[in-house]
Amino acid sequence: MALPEITAGMLVVFAVILAALVLFALEPVPIDITAIGVMVTLMLLGPVTTALADAGLLAAPVAPVTAEQGISGFASQATITVLAMFVLSAGVQRTGVVQILGRKIAAFTGDSESRQLGAIIGVVSPISGFINNTAAVAILLPMVTDLAHEGKTSPSKLLMPLSFASMFGGTLTLIGTSTNILASEIASRPEFLGRPFGMFEFTALGAVVGVAGVAYLMTVGRWLTPERIEPREDLTEEFEMADYLTEVVVREDSPIVGDTVQSALQETDFDVDLVQLIRGEEVFLEPLGPKTIQAGDIFAIRTDRDTLVELLDAEGLDLLPDVTVDEDELEQAERGQNLVEVVIAPGSFLVSESLASTNFRQRYDATVLAVRRGPELVRKRMDRMQLRVGDTLLVQATGDSIDRLNNNRNFIVAQEVERPEYRESKIPVAVGLILSVVGVAALTPVPIVVAALAGALGMVLTGCLKPTEVYDAVQWDVIFLLAGVIPLGIALEATGGADLLAELLVASSGTLPVLGVLALMYAVTAVLTNIVSNNAAVVLMVPVAADAAVQLGASVFAFILAVTFAASTAFMTPVGYQTNLFVYGPGGYRFTDYLKVGAPLQLVFTVVTTLGIAVLYGVTP
Repeated sequence: MALPEITAGMLVVFAVILAALVLFALEPVPIDITAIGVMVTLMLLGPVTTALADAGLLAAPVAPVTAEQGISGFASQATITVLAMFVLSAGVQRTGVVQILGRKIAAFTGDSESRQLGAIIGVVSPISGFINNTAAVAILLPMVTDLAHEGKTSPSKLLMPLSFASMFGGTLTLIGTSTNILASEIASRPEFLGRPFGMFEFTALGAVVGVAGVAYLMTVGRWLTPERIEPREDLTEEFEMADYLTEVVVREDSPIVGDTVQSALQETDFDVDLVQLIRGEEVFLEPLGPKTIQAGDIFAIRTDRDTLVELLDAEGLDLLPDVTVDEDELEQAERGQNLVEVVIAPGSFLVSESLASTNFRQRYDATVLAVRRGPELVRKRMDRMQLRVGDTLLVQATGDSIDRLNNNRNFIVAQEVERPEYRESKIPVAVGLILSVVGVAALTPVPIVVAALAGALGMVLTGCLKPTEVYDAVQWDVIFLLAGVIPLGIALEATGGADLLAELLVASSGTLPVLGVLALMYAVTAVLTNIVSNNAAVVLMVPVAADAAVQLGASVFAFILAVTFAASTAFMTPVGYQTNLFVYGPGGYRFTDYLKVGAPLQLVFTVVTTLGIAVLYGVTP
């Protein structure tokens, strides 16, 4: 089989793809910025190489995409549909229906890990088929964390299954993941399938895959999932704060008596955080800075032992003996919830910033006592630590401050916080709108993008979502990622790169039957997805899959479906899918835990998905 001629344009596009994959994997900048960089690079190639060719420095110009094609991602039906789905998901979230459902089911689980696991999978999988699965995990994470604490189960045993179950739940319908929607639009191009996917076109396959996934998570997966965090009811124990939290009293002769807390202790060079001030019968939390220090004041502080010795001598403080600073002690200010875990969400402005550079304490009137990054616990010198998605902060704050954090899309508060503003009266409306979008898209000629936009508008007009909440509901990093990577797929196909990769894949598969090549296509996409963005993987692999199917005389639909499912289920790394990053910190996982638990599941899905496609849809036209 003769390979297509390798052209300059093809080589340039491959170089751009390689650079993009490296940047996606290493993330020196956020992946949405990389995607926009890719888009701009592809659009600049035409005019720049034309100028070089005119100057005699290049044999011929290289223009893989036009300007119109370069910005087509912003006008893409997939991009707009995903945007509308974020709004729809937020409307459902604001009613509290998912939380209510989760609590009702969790009430039956008790301290049985099997029932807890079954309830979590049973809730998140079907929900993820109808609202964005990333949103489903963000909504349910606090419920699962509380379930673990109340049932004395390690959160590590429950959070990874939550992420994995949301992924295979997302394969139940077209709107389950942004990956499905993007793959559908790419497939609809005339050179590929020529039509979009139907709303429930692959639901049967999603159900088969889901059953296999549930069986794995309840048996082998449960055994392989590590218990990284011991079951604890007290968060200070869970974060191993015993050697870092203590109480000190201000002596009569202390040089800081009469000074403000800010000038005397908060602006000191010592690595110390003031957690709360106890004065007589009163307990004060942030903001502590303006308060004037008095003799006899008691401060709960976070510091290490060496710094504590220096602090006592320099500031005229005495250590209070026989005092244990635990969660009960830290929550005596309001006799309520003052100590919580807060996860840095994808798209948060804190990513790549530090607590100091963002003025976290002043901005949120909250004190960070520790940071968990996977299995690593950081309890000193945290102010300059560069934060990442999935980092979990142990935060001490007033109830009002915790409410503000809970309402802020930059964070996920990993404990259930009372939300009296849930619009429970709107539950029937919000659920009805979601079902209407699904029904209209499935049963009428109305395109999914129109149905989703109408549903999003309906969420606002019916009061499920306030107009000011609409823009906060959208994960703009995902929107820009989609808009940026779509032209990459266009360039790959236009230059013949997709055809070349398909030829190489078919040739390398040797004497494999069509079913074997289909499985190989799934495996290659799955590996790629676990390293880079799922959306980037589907943009690159759908054209390759379609061309490979044509060369083999196989079903284009079957090959594109294999790529879609592989790109929607990334189990082997924490960076493969956003939901994996959500649970990385709260679960205390190591990078290798995902490989240990996820690789066998990925193998199971390779077999089940491939055979499922063959049985349900066939691999030949």
